[in-house]
Amino acid sequence: MDIIKIVGIGLIALIIIVIIKQYRPEFALYVSLMAGVLIVVLILDKMGAIIELLTNLSNKTAINNEFLVLLIKITGIAFLTEFAVSICKDTGETAIANKVDLGGKVIIISMSIPIIASLLETIIKILP
Repeated sequence: MDIIKIVGIGLIALIIIVIIKQYRPEFALYVSLMAGVLIVVLILDKMGAIIELLTNLSNKTAINNEFLVLLIKITGIAFLTEFAVSICKDTGETAIANKVDLGGKVIIISMSIPIIASLLETIIKILP
């Protein structure tokens, strides 16, 4: 029941942050970062299992392994970007959060171009 651990860490961090903000608001960010890191560590095992499953499925089908690697990298970039955006918003830096979000989206689009190109080539082959 990893979800119970994750929710527990989140709620405990929330309570600590509420208490700390009364006395030392500058430490609230550190508690938030620590909670985020702990949650990421908890889900790394699950992410490894998902990657292994996708790799096994890819090996059994005609899916290009390069595309699978790209999809995993894109997913990782999306997670990291969302994590950074959340931290920026927690500190009240909405403008920086928007720039990080935009940067993540541009990188994801640029990395997905080979997949899009392959998809278009397949569609062109199918059409008369």
